[in-house]
Amino acid sequence: MSFRQPPPLCSFLFVTVLFVATFYTLHHPDATPPHLFSSDSLTLRRLFLSSASNATISSYLRSLTRHPHLAGTKPSLETLNYVLNHFQSLRLDDTRVVEYEALLSYPTYISLTARFSNSTTVKFDLNDDVSSSSSDVVMPYHAYSPSGSASGNVVFVNHGEERDYRSLEMIGVSVRGCLVLARKGEALGRGAIVKIAETKGALGVLIYDEKNGGGLGGVERGTVMRGIGDPVTPGWPGVVGGEKLSLEDDRVSKRFPKIPSLPLSLRNADILLASLSGAKAPVEWRTGRVGLSQRVGPGRAVVNMTLQGEMKMKKIHNVVATIRGSDEPDRFVILGNHRDAWTYGAVDPNSGTSALLDIGRRFSLLLESGWRPRRTILLCSWDAEEFGMVGSTEWVEEHVLNLGASAVAYLNVDCAVQGSGFFAGSTPQLDSVLLDALKLVQDPDDVTLTVEETFKSQNNIIERLSRVDSDFSGFLHHAGVPSIDMYYGADYSLYHTAFDSYDWMIRNADPLFHRHVAMAGIWGLLGIILADEPVLPFDYLSYAEQLHAHRDALSKLLEGNNVSVDPLSMAIQEFSLAAKEVADEAQKLKEGAYSKNKVAAAAKRRELNDRMMLAERGFLDSEGIKGKEWFKHLVYGPAAEPESKLGFFPGIEDAIATNSSEGIIKHEIWRVARAIQRASKALKGGFT
Repeated sequence: MSFRQPPPLCSFLFVTVLFVATFYTLHHPDATPPHLFSSDSLTLRRLFLSSASNATISSYLRSLTRHPHLAGTKPSLETLNYVLNHFQSLRLDDTRVVEYEALLSYPTYISLTARFSNSTTVKFDLNDDVSSSSSDVVMPYHAYSPSGSASGNVVFVNHGEERDYRSLEMIGVSVRGCLVLARKGEALGRGAIVKIAETKGALGVLIYDEKNGGGLGGVERGTVMRGIGDPVTPGWPGVVGGEKLSLEDDRVSKRFPKIPSLPLSLRNADILLASLSGAKAPVEWRTGRVGLSQRVGPGRAVVNMTLQGEMKMKKIHNVVATIRGSDEPDRFVILGNHRDAWTYGAVDPNSGTSALLDIGRRFSLLLESGWRPRRTILLCSWDAEEFGMVGSTEWVEEHVLNLGASAVAYLNVDCAVQGSGFFAGSTPQLDSVLLDALKLVQDPDDVTLTVEETFKSQNNIIERLSRVDSDFSGFLHHAGVPSIDMYYGADYSLYHTAFDSYDWMIRNADPLFHRHVAMAGIWGLLGIILADEPVLPFDYLSYAEQLHAHRDALSKLLEGNNVSVDPLSMAIQEFSLAAKEVADEAQKLKEGAYSKNKVAAAAKRRELNDRMMLAERGFLDSEGIKGKEWFKHLVYGPAAEPESKLGFFPGIEDAIATNSSEGIIKHEIWRVARAIQRASKALKGGFT
């Protein structure tokens, strides 16, 4: 295996700068190292990129993935100590473990049997393909699925969406008293599939993925808990010794399904599909492996599923490393990735963990050479994300007031590398700085281009972060912190299976670790830019344009209804004017941005930065989203209804999806309008 070496000139520059800083420190031991980069931020960024090492990232990933490390288990402590020792060895300003207690869910016994019409009985092997499994890998299961048994005929429900049940109803098929078999789709997560099946009267749910674990027979594990964070401390941090609700408390029990569910391999699903009788599958279902002759059931086979699990209070551990800022130590740029995995976790999440460790290493080298960020940088390794973003959510709940007052941005990378092509989601004011960072990083698959050039030619879509599938959720949806989420590769077929290993990574997704280096470069550069730029590089004009587009899409959806979007239009117009004023003010301040002697200019920069930082908080509403009240963001957040279609304005989405009265829809529109007005006032500052 060969690895890309840093360009000779960049290596020479880095060594030279390091020598100068070391010489200065030896001869002036009591002095503060000189700010070597204050007048040349581009040099600093190039030096950061030049210190990349494919081999180093590879070694991190190999060490992190030697064993499965499910949160709350003994092997997870090995990865904790590995990350902790790494950050401590870098001699950053502070590295500490933040401990919480959380209710986690584990399987003790699972079985699935079928008795067919010819009197034969099959006991299914529910593990991943035997060649991949070891005794250390947890059996495929759904965390927080209730213990119990369910027995009945099977009905195939396609993706398990509401429209799929409507299609079954049209051909006279009911799932009441049956087990349902669903194939994973794009629209619904496993928890939503189970929730809908429960409302239809199903006794249990079996879910499979046609990707078949990359054709290797992998089975996808995952959680079916509703909401995120520790279920027995809803809305407050699960600190050790703190208040914990009982499992019987309604606030806890509503988080868990009432019917059991299991993940299935494609091989096992095919056996059940072949046994079904009854009506043929609707035409619109006949995609992938569902052919013309597929029946939906109920089948003549009687299937019995049994699940015994245990919920345990477990200690979980976040690691937070701090690089203290020089000028604004009370303003924070946060980089985060989770550490726990369902199995070996080479892609999810330790491709991101290895990148975070390398960023820490490179930041340490810059610190030795005399650099110190203007604002404080936090490097965070979260625990128990796979159970529902537990570690990061508890940390957000513990620090929600401080985050509201001082968090500049949260930069999340979960699966750093799962394939080819750069993908990202962000809040709109960060679009421009993200693209600026991409311009500085060489494309890992075409050395003649930058990542920005390939991104614009292949994808060119920055998603919005309404989804709830990684650790940015608590920061954005609950605390209102501007956020970015990034990854290489649209998807990967080994998701949450026993095949997500280091060997698969080096044979398939990133043999030479070029994509890991690119992601670490982008991520670290964003941290440097947001921590160092005197005037925060936030673009609220971009946000205003996005709000206009959202308003237009909503207006089109409401055509034919007696509901006006005028309150939104007026609020967005006010926001646009405020964004323009802020942009003009920022431009004026940038002219003297690096002057150390203009105290008044520095005060104005600080005041403007605070206004831009706080504007995102304006979109929060204390009442939250109806049905998902913990989520406070009224522009970007999860809709409570799976049928919702917009991908933004979740409260309005839900009101429309549930055929609510015009009065309720209007009220939700006014709520969003008031949120936008709050953001406008934050941008303007003062009390006018």
